[in-house]
Amino acid sequence: MKRLLLTTAVLAAMLTMDGFAAEPALTFTKVWTHNHGTAAETPGQLSEVPAFDQRTNTIWVVGIVGVDVLDAATGERVGHIDVTSCGSVNSVSIHNGLAALAVEAAAQSPLSNTTGRARPGRVLLYDTKTRELAKGVNNIQVGALPDMLTFTHDGSRLLVANEATPNVYGSRIGTTTPRNYGPAPNDPPGTVSIIDMETRTVVATVGFATAPRSRSNIRANTGMDFEPEYIAVTQDGTKAYVTLQEGNAIGVIDLTTNTVTQVIGLGAKNFSLEGSEIDPLNDGSVPAVFGTHAAKGLYMPDSIAAYQWLGETYLVMANEGDFREDDGDRSPASGLIGAGLTLSNLRIANTDSTATNLYAAGARSFSIRDTTDAVVYDSGSFLDRKADELGIYDDGRSRDKGVEPEGVALLDIGGRTYAFITLERTLSAAVAVFDVTNPNDVSFVDIIVTPGDVAPEGVAAYKYRGQNYIAIANEVPPPTGGFSNTTLYRIDRLLPPQE
Repeated sequence: MKRLLLTTAVLAAMLTMDGFAAEPALTFTKVWTHNHGTAAETPGQLSEVPAFDQRTNTIWVVGIVGVDVLDAATGERVGHIDVTSCGSVNSVSIHNGLAALAVEAAAQSPLSNTTGRARPGRVLLYDTKTRELAKGVNNIQVGALPDMLTFTHDGSRLLVANEATPNVYGSRIGTTTPRNYGPAPNDPPGTVSIIDMETRTVVATVGFATAPRSRSNIRANTGMDFEPEYIAVTQDGTKAYVTLQEGNAIGVIDLTTNTVTQVIGLGAKNFSLEGSEIDPLNDGSVPAVFGTHAAKGLYMPDSIAAYQWLGETYLVMANEGDFREDDGDRSPASGLIGAGLTLSNLRIANTDSTATNLYAAGARSFSIRDTTDAVVYDSGSFLDRKADELGIYDDGRSRDKGVEPEGVALLDIGGRTYAFITLERTLSAAVAVFDVTNPNDVSFVDIIVTPGDVAPEGVAAYKYRGQNYIAIANEVPPPTGGFSNTTLYRIDRLLPPQE
């Protein structure tokens, strides 16, 4: 592990654009970077999802083979939890000294060429002080492929998103466009397990297949069922909002009755409108060529977070976009419109697109919606354009999903709410920072760029002893070599000048 202590205003502290304010600004001090998976530690360990524990001032980082526990002050690894006997760990959430791990089932035998994700997974509970399994019930069976989990704000319940991705998808039916796919031969239902933390038992397992549906562009013919991706719980603990990413929808769970009340289609973003430009060329142009184009983007959010403004709940979504894992539901637009045209390379959703109506995956933005699903704010083309301006735009991704906004974390600093959005597909790891206090008046603050880190996935923003921090999990080793990294920044707020 190499410790870094670099103080910076991080490349763009005072950058502005029309409609975006920059005061009062935040500055960022890079405290340390930890290299996971070294021969001296645990080979194969990745940095995917971080969570902070207030009681021990440690950061728990999950990454397939286990959990690295890092001293938040120094970045040194103080422990490792091996979960390979149970399977692969996908997520962690911590509340009052109790760490919950979402563990995907292991393959049934070493000779199997499939994963165990079609079988029930587990939630393991650990004491953050001892880093041992918690006393009492500490191993709880949940649905297939638990991919994300979160405590309610009071810690009384634990919600687990069981993604249940099939190993083999449904086949195409007929030759019409848009394409239609039949059900997968072995597709466990995507569900959310609701665990009562007093008894540490699953009190409900809710699915989305039969819930009432509303709004537009729900993808229900992809050869797989709805796959819960990420969960946000309202402050009062009465509702949970679940992203159904590949389905371009969110599910709403009433936590007073433990029922799914509706599945809401998220619609599509029109790339032909000013402010929503894309670069579909994938031609190596520097700078990239952004423009309006006759195509749309399905929002397909990955992470989601909830906060309140004037007593109302708002949802922040990172509109990454995603296709089936086998990419069977995507193809270049050339298959519909022919080769040699501007949009020929654009990767489109086969289940939604026609030659005259192209749909891509992802909106290349983050959005704020109210609980009726109305879009209150969308960042438009800003994230792609800003990455290009900073020299970190990956043109090789331009035909796919741009910078791919993936992770979301919210933090109150000085009475204002800031959103931290990880950009998974930039040349150097980047996290965009916006002041979202008033969802009707959002302002860009900064982009944190960390050379040497690649592909930020999970992000945790937290307070400790009066200081504000953001821990960034970077999943992919840098192309120059090395290992998957976790990086910590301290955040300071610059007060506006006195009049």
